[in-house]
Amino acid sequence: MKKIIALLFCLAISFKAVSQIYNPISWQTSVEKISENTYSLVSTATIKEGWHLYAQEVPKGGPIPTTFTYDDEGGKIKIVGNTSEPEGKIKFTTLFSDEGMNIKSFANKAVFKQTIELVDEAVTQVNAFVEFIACTDEQCLPPKEIDLSFDLTKATAVKATVGDKKETKVTSVEKLKETKKEGKRGLLGIFFIAFLSGFAALLTPCVFPMIPMTVSFFTKQSKSKSAGIRNAIIYGISIIAIYVLLGSVVTAAFGADALNALSTNVWFNIIFFLILVIFAVSFLGAFEITLPSSWATKVDSQADKGGLIGIFFMALALAIVSFSCTGPIVGTLLVEAASKGGIAPIVGMLGFSSAIALPFALFAAFPGWLNSLPKSGGWLNTVKVVLGFLELALAFKFLSNADLVLQLHLLEREVFIAIWIAIFGALAFYLFGKIQLPHDSPITHISVGRLSLGLIVLSFTIYMVPGLWGAPLNLISAFPPPQHYSESPYGVGFTKQGTTSIQENSHEALPEGAHLMPPHDIVAFHDYDKGLAYAKKVGKPVMIDFTGHACVNCRKMEQNVWVKPKVLDVLKNKVVLISLYVDDKRPLKNDEVVESKLNPGKKLKYIGQKWSELQTIKYKANSQPFYVLMNHDESNLIDPVAYTPDVDEYHSWLQEGIANFKK
Repeated sequence: MKKIIALLFCLAISFKAVSQIYNPISWQTSVEKISENTYSLVSTATIKEGWHLYAQEVPKGGPIPTTFTYDDEGGKIKIVGNTSEPEGKIKFTTLFSDEGMNIKSFANKAVFKQTIELVDEAVTQVNAFVEFIACTDEQCLPPKEIDLSFDLTKATAVKATVGDKKETKVTSVEKLKETKKEGKRGLLGIFFIAFLSGFAALLTPCVFPMIPMTVSFFTKQSKSKSAGIRNAIIYGISIIAIYVLLGSVVTAAFGADALNALSTNVWFNIIFFLILVIFAVSFLGAFEITLPSSWATKVDSQADKGGLIGIFFMALALAIVSFSCTGPIVGTLLVEAASKGGIAPIVGMLGFSSAIALPFALFAAFPGWLNSLPKSGGWLNTVKVVLGFLELALAFKFLSNADLVLQLHLLEREVFIAIWIAIFGALAFYLFGKIQLPHDSPITHISVGRLSLGLIVLSFTIYMVPGLWGAPLNLISAFPPPQHYSESPYGVGFTKQGTTSIQENSHEALPEGAHLMPPHDIVAFHDYDKGLAYAKKVGKPVMIDFTGHACVNCRKMEQNVWVKPKVLDVLKNKVVLISLYVDDKRPLKNDEVVESKLNPGKKLKYIGQKWSELQTIKYKANSQPFYVLMNHDESNLIDPVAYTPDVDEYHSWLQEGIANFKK
């Protein structure tokens, strides 16, 4: 009855509004500049006496929340964190239900702030819109949507100061700094791996013999030692430019984040599984992947012209001639780096090419060092074969991703580990000289280096064997499927006993919609509504886990952080876990298929799309893992966090959120 009365009030006021357009809430915008490319978008709502504006999070069945939507200009703007809001006041009202509810609202004035970071410095204006509803204690106006515009050229510089109003800003800046640090660490990791890969490529039959030949050429062709050094440095810079250009083309062709979205795409993973298998078989000696010989001939003719252009074409000739060895490595790096999104492919190619170019410049500067280089021989092919085995192992990670997303259970944990044991076991036998491949030289003895590497590989192979019986294998936790995606989640031959509690695998005691996550029996829900209902029933806070079947960092958290006793105790006994898989490809039920709010005109088809859209709209985030501690009214108990490998930090976050729930 009260809902009908409220609706009638809305209709009455809406008819009245036609004649006098009553607007009890007006909006103004401004911009604060935090750092060089970081801004705070300020939306100020001026609210007339007797009226109020609701918060961004309201109880289910309540009024329309205040919702901000910002245009990222196709990736030119990065939305950082959630929109902050003032403290407000929580009041009990029966306007929306007979039972009544506590709702947070604002009176007189409310200031909302959103931190952004410019990806493209050319952006001077940000467009957005806010959806809200204005109410008194007795009635509400119809929902309204207002366009907002923020002029970055008129931003005022701000400094963090002590006080409540600045505390939120300081927190946002600190979070932004953490995000940048994480991004830098990720890019540094890609650069380091790419540099090592470039060094490995140097030690292949296609590249290593060319070092003394090329340096000798520069030394003889140059009129002085300084000219030789200068030309060799230009040669090295040209090598870097060629490979960085390749990374730039990949980034430009697919966009800064397009391949990141493809990382959970089934066909993407299957195609790159096949590509890496072809690369691996090539490295093992079955055939060579080469570019057309006419390319090398044309490039060589350009190199003969001399000068800067000639040096550049000599570098291009090196890239073409050595492609049969460097191509598979470059291809693997681009696949792995591109799946990270952003400028990762460029950084990867910078690291790879730096390692390739460095020896040419150094040996040109100090020609005497050439005498210390080991002679070319069969050991170069050994390096190539080792890389082939590593590529073959990595290929199955992509196939595993496809299997996980489709939930086919064809490549479960035990099968994956068995394949890796076979691959690295064969590599160990190869290093010990028990297996020979087509291009290998006859082995009369095994060098100390080869024996040492063989022992390391054999040790790693033996380390993986207990994984067949349920061992966690923390060293490689990011690669195999999770422990619960297994033929025997609790370990081969292990049977759970005891039915005294849910945590002890009492299936009869499991609530509707819940399941046990082995091997630690964490009660988890995959359905948001059922999980929330159960949390209300047992009086515990909700922990939402936005995750993915093919999410590497999610597996690291589950197998390296969640298993620690103090964290595990919280997950099993103090929160209700709702795991929402954003790459779940199961179709939605017919009555759940709705139009996408992010892509108007398109329907949500899969369960994962539903959860992905929820995360993007409500929490302004689209990366996994992403953890939210939530109250029963669906408000945050603490700011959400992403990948947090530090156990103490993650546990402190859990404890703080739970403490806020108890207040």
